[in-house]
Amino acid sequence: MNKQSSVVDKEAAVADITNVLSKFTSYIGKRLPTDVTTKLGELRSKEVNFLAKEVFESMRENQELADKLDRPSCQDTGVIQYFLSTGSNFPLSGELEDILLNATKGATKEGPLRHNAVETFEEKNTGTNTGSKIPWLDWEIIPGADHCIVDVYMAGGGCTLPGAAKVLMPGQGYEGVAEFVFDVITSRGVNACPPLLVGVGVSTSAETAARLSKKAILRPVTSSTQMKMRR
Repeated sequence: MNKQSSVVDKEAAVADITNVLSKFTSYIGKRLPTDVTTKLGELRSKEVNFLAKEVFESMRENQELADKLDRPSCQDTGVIQYFLSTGSNFPLSGELEDILLNATKGATKEGPLRHNAVETFEEKNTGTNTGSKIPWLDWEIIPGADHCIVDVYMAGGGCTLPGAAKVLMPGQGYEGVAEFVFDVITSRGVNACPPLLVGVGVSTSAETAARLSKKAILRPVTSSTQMKMRR
């Protein structure tokens, strides 16, 4: 294979992956994960309170219409973040940032997704859901692997509004973590968009705890609870 054909093949691969990720990003804005819809159905069937049952039914109908009409589940489609588990030998690692930037632009146009990216100091909406560090990319390198796993995190303001972080005093332990989580849920949970899934991250710094809390949300709702301390 000569150099020119190699370049052409790489360009074609980049175009194909960009197209797939654009469609996937648009798709998840319109569909809740299967594990979430299944759990909502279970909770709805067990609910005895009339008002709560109506809320569950409203969510079901909303998702059904989003699927039928091919529209986003919520008008606030959020600022897009990608969590990447990338092999050190993945051939397109150097192109991934541009691939995901263009995939976000494509999803915004074709979805369509609401324009949520605003340049903070310019106070200007970019109109493409891209901007300074948007979409945000979270990297994790897998030594020796040649594949890449992409998780899309699409969180609007309605679900991140109740988010909070706190540095606990030494000695508070798991009890301090549990008390803080329940305080946040009971005081701010009413401001979040249903269904309410709570991601908890525990670490030795606020920024890594926030990162872990988002990764916790990406786990299936049926997965066992795991709390990891990282230094």
